[in-house]
Amino acid sequence: MASAVKGELSAELRGFREVQRLSYECAEAVAAQLKPGVTEREAARMQREWLYERGVRDWFHRPFAWFGDRTAFVDFKIPLQFFPTDRRLEAGMPFILDMAPVYKGHTADIGYSGCLGLNPLHDKLLADLKDHRELILREVRERRTLREIYQDVDRLMVRQGYANRHRAYPFGVIAHKIDRVKERRWSPTVFGFGTQALKGLASDVVHGHRDGWSPLWSPYTFSDHPPQPGLWAVEPHLGFRGTGAKFEEILVVTDSRDPEQSAFWLDDDLPHVRRWNEGAV
Repeated sequence: MASAVKGELSAELRGFREVQRLSYECAEAVAAQLKPGVTEREAARMQREWLYERGVRDWFHRPFAWFGDRTAFVDFKIPLQFFPTDRRLEAGMPFILDMAPVYKGHTADIGYSGCLGLNPLHDKLLADLKDHRELILREVRERRTLREIYQDVDRLMVRQGYANRHRAYPFGVIAHKIDRVKERRWSPTVFGFGTQALKGLASDVVHGHRDGWSPLWSPYTFSDHPPQPGLWAVEPHLGFRGTGAKFEEILVVTDSRDPEQSAFWLDDDLPHVRRWNEGAV
């Protein structure tokens, strides 16, 4: 990633941007079709079918959908609780769509937060996520350790009055590395995760352990190192009294000495960024 320059993206980075944009296009298309009575399982299937029709045949993980207090992972204790359920969407209820397709060998992992109708609390959470996007980029450019940045995100959430809900994910991660995946016409999944992508992440775990870094951005000591160059899927997740909201998108980290080129968000033309820029969340 040393040669990556924002505004002059390499063909490689354009491939990742393409699949990320495809994923957000899917999220917006599915969100527009949601109505009272739709279940999480149906919303997840809608995402799968939309992406399949556009050529997706492999996944980092298959689509998730969370409705109501499940957007804040209320009482989540085991990994199986993350999978879609028969929870039905209701008027005024928040939802999160989360998908990680592989397309033309490139991976994305995105999270889209929405609400079925008016919900001022949900609007406030979405607006307050802007500060987290800015903090993460600034501190990555300062080459703070991943663990320190995670702690600063926690402190910001406390000041805003929210609970950290990405801590409920396996290993408490706020982000993980992603990479290219060898193209196949079809690839099996294990517990909803693509085997090819999991092999790549496992390889990073092995190499990182040997070299003193981790592909998992967590609050634990194994993340006590500066950001490793590469692509990171970052997802700060806020929760408040049964309402949750997050974004998830790709952060590019390079070994450039130029602060602005040392780290940048792959794409600023995303739904949550457009909402902030328009001042309408």
